[in-house]
Amino acid sequence: MTTPQQIDDAHVSEPHVATEVLPRHGAAASLLSDDALGHNSAAGAVAEWDRGSLLRRVLRPETLVSFGIAAAVVVFLLTRFDLNLGAVLGEIRQANLAYLAIAFAIYYGAFAFRAARWRLLLESAAIHPPDGQRLPGLPGLSAIFVLSWSANCIVPAKLGDAYRGFLLRQRARTSFGATVGTIVAERLVDLVTLAALLVGSAFVVFGSHFPSRIASWMLFAVGLGVVLVAGLVAAFLCRHRLRRLVPRRVRAHYLRVEQGLLGSFGRVPTVLGLTAVIWLMEGARLYFVSLAIGASLSIAAAIFIALLASLLTVVPVTPAGLGFVELGIVGSLTLLGMLEQTAASVALLDRVVAYWSVILVGAVLYVIIRWRWR
Repeated sequence: MTTPQQIDDAHVSEPHVATEVLPRHGAAASLLSDDALGHNSAAGAVAEWDRGSLLRRVLRPETLVSFGIAAAVVVFLLTRFDLNLGAVLGEIRQANLAYLAIAFAIYYGAFAFRAARWRLLLESAAIHPPDGQRLPGLPGLSAIFVLSWSANCIVPAKLGDAYRGFLLRQRARTSFGATVGTIVAERLVDLVTLAALLVGSAFVVFGSHFPSRIASWMLFAVGLGVVLVAGLVAAFLCRHRLRRLVPRRVRAHYLRVEQGLLGSFGRVPTVLGLTAVIWLMEGARLYFVSLAIGASLSIAAAIFIALLASLLTVVPVTPAGLGFVELGIVGSLTLLGMLEQTAASVALLDRVVAYWSVILVGAVLYVIIRWRWR
């Protein structure tokens, strides 16, 4: 079976040969390597991440605009619910530290499950370092995940996902394009599983009578899941035609991404199981955050709200849905009968765990990684 690394080491031949390159469909001798493509390659374009460009990205106008949008949403949140910010912060200061520590442990423990799932996807797509080396273990992949999550928290459009692909290429010399393909597959599995669990938890919380606002989000989640699955099936069935339609100058990039995407689904039941555990841990984190505040929230409701908050990050207008997630959590909690001030306290404290702490941990880890990997 042709591996992404073999693809990277091959050379471009005639167009009709290049269309038969992927697993079980011909030889790998028809593609360019990342290095052969020079500075115009996908990996070369992303390599600027390692030259201090993250700060430049943060200072770009589009990033500053995204933070401005987030600030406007927060202001709307404060005025819409007539919140007393001092009272909210006072409630947060009185949070139960034991429950809060459990929430932190659950959140960061989930990175190990994410890393295990990613490793399965990489192995299914036959993505391995050259010269018989092994992929990084769970600690190394977990560190890469935290760094990419941290990047997603400070730049919009989920650019941290591309950063993850670059970090693995830098650490293990894997194909950047094929690695990105596995990340796309991972995101697809994430969203489809999220949609299923979101609908299921909504039935547990609301029964068959959804509030109109919740029903709209249910339809969006289900519709998104259907579109993603249909898109994957179409990409597989039409893969030969799509390869011919891609311009020859970028066909090598496309084929590597396709290799990673379509090759990732070799162990679907295990991947789906790990994904379900990851999403349930998101709900468990929010549940313990609510306990830390002293709020009354069932585990089913916590899972539903955590999944809904994750759904709000699908359209990456702001970094990690900043502003929109807080608004969605407060709105959902008040819909369940929680006092607005308490709902705001839960939302802000949860974001301390799952947003602000990631930036801090990622910054420290970045310094350590640069020292250890140089």
